[in-house]
Amino acid sequence: MFKNLTKTERAWVLYDVGNSAFTMLACSLIPIWFKDLAIGTAPGQVTSDQATAYYSIAIAVVTVVVAVMGPICGALADHKGMKKIFFTTAVALGVAGCILNGFAASWTAFIVIFVLSKIFYSASLTFYDSMLNDVTTEERMDEVSSYGYAWGYIGSCIPFTVAMIAYVVSGGLRESLMLFPPQVGKIIGFGVTGVWWLLVTMPLIKNYHQINYVEAEKGAVRKVFAKIGSTLKKIATRDKKVLFFLIAFFLYIDGVGTIIDNCINIGTDLGLPTVGQVVFLLATQVVAFGGSLVFARLSKKYDTVTLILVCIVGYFCVCLYALTLKTLLHFGILAFGVGCFQGSIQSLSRSYFSKIIPAENSGEYFGIYDIFAKGASFLGSAVIAWVKLAGGTINIAVASLAVFFALGFIFLKLADKQPLMK
Repeated sequence: MFKNLTKTERAWVLYDVGNSAFTMLACSLIPIWFKDLAIGTAPGQVTSDQATAYYSIAIAVVTVVVAVMGPICGALADHKGMKKIFFTTAVALGVAGCILNGFAASWTAFIVIFVLSKIFYSASLTFYDSMLNDVTTEERMDEVSSYGYAWGYIGSCIPFTVAMIAYVVSGGLRESLMLFPPQVGKIIGFGVTGVWWLLVTMPLIKNYHQINYVEAEKGAVRKVFAKIGSTLKKIATRDKKVLFFLIAFFLYIDGVGTIIDNCINIGTDLGLPTVGQVVFLLATQVVAFGGSLVFARLSKKYDTVTLILVCIVGYFCVCLYALTLKTLLHFGILAFGVGCFQGSIQSLSRSYFSKIIPAENSGEYFGIYDIFAKGASFLGSAVIAWVKLAGGTINIAVASLAVFFALGFIFLKLADKQPLMK
């Protein structure tokens, strides 16, 4: 499949392979390690429900910080020669935080370092997404974007398998399997993920060249705020296609991000075996790989909006199915449904947005895009926390996200009817 890509496209796709390792760890072992440190009866420790709520709050903090930083850093990165600098810095700090996380000895230190790592990880994605206009043509955007998610799902399984083995042999399942202390297992898990993330990113750092840009000016930092304000005004008053798409995206990506961030918490709260959950999550990566490639092929024949709408309907059904969750088999069916649409709805949204914005201001626009993406995840995580703290079940919390998909469907249809204005 890589043979159909140019050298620059291949390097861009590989970053999805690199950063997806951190994503996989964050939605599987990181919540488990956090709860192992947090839950207990000793002073300073918390209950299981409190740990779930605190973890969701931490994710919410990340999304708010990135949403505020995104447009500012994105607009600055649009200046000639700056995008690679911003991207490389975010990756370096994210990788460093990832590796350091393995050495955290308390749950408070663990969650603080994780929050910082995820902030830089998320910031790197803002710059990475905005590179799409530079690395490929408009005609190939849907296909290349889908390949990124597809190969990211498969590639993430390699370091995750190492991390999972380290978790198992450090007594993560039963103390009788312990070959070395749990702390060593965490160090290995975070370490191999961080090193993989860095190594697979190197081709993009080496080969990327910023083609679309704006010329740097004196007082760029001060002027960037005025520029962002002007762009927001333009979107709100004149560019209805971008406006309605961002509202739609804000709504439907809420469920996507929340389910990704809380998938292990869902199984844990249902009392399901950890091994079974992780096995199904690995299987989901394979399903997501296949699903992304299928939608990449479909993108050559069908309109991008139509394919996104199909994904939205699929997720709507998944959310309603969550009401029936009781057993590990139910969890596996839910994971399969998520895998079918997870990569495609994100990759197609990314490529569609790239098509309807000015290429030279892609960093700024993707910063705004991240406000809606991360803002939505904030609401979803807040809903999970609110329902759990109010005594509700995780089934109800996940099912409630169906409303966001329904509204997202309506606004995306409205966006599709608006004229293109770059």
